[in-house]
Amino acid sequence: MVTGGSSGIGRATALALARRGAHVALLARGARALEGVCAEIAATAVNPAQRFIAVPCDVADAAQVETAVAGAAAALGGLDLVVNNAGIAHAERFEDTPLEVFRRVFEVNFLGAVHVTRAALPHLRASGRGHVSNVSSLAGLLAIYGYAAYAPSKFALTAFSEVLRQELRPQGIGVSVCFPPDTDTPQLAAENRTKPAETRALAGNASLLAPETVADALLDGIARGRVWIFPNRSGRLLAWVAGVAPGLVRAVVDREIRRTR
Repeated sequence: MVTGGSSGIGRATALALARRGAHVALLARGARALEGVCAEIAATAVNPAQRFIAVPCDVADAAQVETAVAGAAAALGGLDLVVNNAGIAHAERFEDTPLEVFRRVFEVNFLGAVHVTRAALPHLRASGRGHVSNVSSLAGLLAIYGYAAYAPSKFALTAFSEVLRQELRPQGIGVSVCFPPDTDTPQLAAENRTKPAETRALAGNASLLAPETVADALLDGIARGRVWIFPNRSGRLLAWVAGVAPGLVRAVVDREIRRTR
């Protein structure tokens, strides 16, 4: 089951799962877009017995999630893997960011994963080989200018993933968290409309990753038993440097902000 499955990393993950022979349930708000992706992944199936279902659902609504997850599990015959990918991004200076944006971003990016995971746990236990993978962001390890709403939601998702890992491991349920850098998705395009110059500068000149690259890295990481999954080497290196030399990272960030101004 993949949330945020109507576009971007979610769509790419659903397609990759279908190519690997999985039954797939897609959750997202837009019914029309979901149906389109569902038809697309059905055409990618490698086995005529594979099953696919699109379930319109707002992950921020716990009641909707309960109904959607139950329907998805029934349609697929259970759940082995849940990919909590649904999310929204917002880049704007703190004082310019409306309070309702803070609420909505946190409700979708963090509480959405909480709702889905809670509803899916009985099915994951029943499978005997369940796994939860949460799609965070490099902003969930390193907060930068302009992400006052977005980064805290992803930091929360990162911490949630580690708590889940500790609690669910004795039950035979694996947990992983993926940290994509900037990826070529509709979400990034929407974020760019309000992104401050300082945020753009800190992102650097690195080329965008394709969502297919992130999806393949995510599924390969799960298969290899990795807890933290980085789709590219530069992201892994940045996370390492931020962990061992946070003062150096702050100095570089502050210098880039001064240059931009």
